[in-house]
Amino acid sequence: MSRRVVVTGMGVVSPNGVGIPAFLDAIQQGKSGIRFVPHYEELRFSCQVAGVPPFDWEMLRDYISEVSFYGLKARGIGYGLVAAIDAWKDAGLSTETEEPIWDTGCIFGNSVADTEAMKNVITRVDNKEAKKLGSRVVEQSMNSGVTSYISGRLGLANSVITNSAACATGTQAILMGYDHIKAGYAKRMLVGSAEYVDTYVFGSFDSMRVLSRKFNDEPEKASRPMSASAGGFVPGSGAGALVIEDLEYALARGAKIYAEILGGSNNSGGQRQGGSMTAPNPAGVTRCIEEAIERSGIDPKHIDAISGHLTATMADRQEIQNWCTALGRSGDDFPYVNSLKSMIGHSLSAAGSIESIAAILQIVHGFVHPNINLEDPNPGISELISTKSLPTKMVKTPINFVAKANFGFGDVNSCLIFSKFDN
Repeated sequence: MSRRVVVTGMGVVSPNGVGIPAFLDAIQQGKSGIRFVPHYEELRFSCQVAGVPPFDWEMLRDYISEVSFYGLKARGIGYGLVAAIDAWKDAGLSTETEEPIWDTGCIFGNSVADTEAMKNVITRVDNKEAKKLGSRVVEQSMNSGVTSYISGRLGLANSVITNSAACATGTQAILMGYDHIKAGYAKRMLVGSAEYVDTYVFGSFDSMRVLSRKFNDEPEKASRPMSASAGGFVPGSGAGALVIEDLEYALARGAKIYAEILGGSNNSGGQRQGGSMTAPNPAGVTRCIEEAIERSGIDPKHIDAISGHLTATMADRQEIQNWCTALGRSGDDFPYVNSLKSMIGHSLSAAGSIESIAAILQIVHGFVHPNINLEDPNPGISELISTKSLPTKMVKTPINFVAKANFGFGDVNSCLIFSKFDN
């Protein structure tokens, strides 16, 4: 096999669109998926807005059996199932098989089990009524529930792994799948991540005072990466899934190819030199980007666009500085940079997979999606790079190479390099 790895299918559940066509239109138009959540006002949260996918739970009946649907309450699993099965179908693969698919595995990540779905468990156990819980609660309480549902639905029988690396989870899952194929362990992998930010997870972040609080009455303006008026991130929910394959294997079955994954890097800053549980070590971030580019065999000057982590916190300026250092580029020489979080918020574990799909769509369709809410760039960023690198409207332009990175809680980093497919 060639051991080149290509993307042949994609599926997405995003706050600004479910399904690739709706999502593509949304990111081109700069459509926000951030909404006011009345329940958060009732709970007296400081932040009362969130990225909420337009997801009808009943649509799951079209994806799984009635037996599987009955009793399923974990929304993160539901999001992951829809994104994964849509990606599988998009790759032209059958969802019905009688035999295990030995050459295909699944690496799909998340952060925590759906605690809202577990409320019934907690209540019944505390009331000494555990015998009334039934047999379905365990599969939804495990972090591996999402991969178990996906692999079971599709018959995936190679490595099935649930990864968790906070905000770096999605990009990490894609790179792990890429490595699996490059090593010859599988010919195809279904990779991605899912997240449902329930009220308890949301409340935990709200207590840290790291969420946006000043735009509850204007939710679409609340997520402001790289902006001088940024006041914290906006949590979001959703899922992204990609089918990735060995190139020769994909070509042999006549698969359409969206893009190629050239390489990437996962590392940690070790919570040293300024790195901590909540802040990245700049040296670790820079090293991660540099290694991803080196392993991809390209020159930093070839990067056309950066899909940044850029969460609308004080860390945005440092992230741009890290990119300048890693690429050796600044001022007018800096590539386009955008943050999908301006439209959908920060979907934690799902961020990397959803943002990777946005990055690939920019390559396929030749555009750079806008950074909405960036009418007032952070002066600390403007002194590093030209404002032409910060598009506030869609830019139509050929895109050949995109660097996609995410940096997670615990000082963990992940970076991928996507390219236009050239046979």
